[in-house]
Amino acid sequence: MAKQTITITLHMSEILYNVQNTAFLTGRSRETGQNQEEVAHIQGSDDEEVVNQLLRFIGNAFTALKTPLSEFIVSTQTTGNDILFDVNASLVITLSMPNNYNNATVETVSTAIHQYIANTAIAEWFTITNKNDAKDYIDKAAANLAQIRDAINKRVRPVRTNPTGSGSGSGSGH
Repeated sequence: MAKQTITITLHMSEILYNVQNTAFLTGRSRETGQNQEEVAHIQGSDDEEVVNQLLRFIGNAFTALKTPLSEFIVSTQTTGNDILFDVNASLVITLSMPNNYNNATVETVSTAIHQYIANTAIAEWFTITNKNDAKDYIDKAAANLAQIRDAINKRVRPVRTNPTGSGSGSGSGH
């Protein structure tokens, strides 16, 4: 069966903003007195150690996502490394999809991948700063992964064609 190529490009700056803002708002909204400052610190500062750790979490989530998507990913990569992603990087996933893939779900796939990476990174941050919130984001990431799987498996409904090429198909007896 013929294939089509779908390219998903995510911008690190958007993912970082999502992670920082979500953690900041979560930390600010807590009234229990437990770690609000540490949780909120993720966004309140661009300290090198905070950003580096976030980039590591995002990189881990991005590479982990490649395993469940491996049957669709186009890659000629034969080596790996653990170099930290750059703040200005773009994360690109190229998928080889069947021609009957429903392109209406491309934005769903893109958004769900973004959210999976962000929620996984937030869960990692909360594992350090507020374990009670970590599980919520682990669950959200799992739901994002299910949404990705569902969307990449959508297909366009086949259309019946007339094998004789004439009229409405009458006369074939079938």
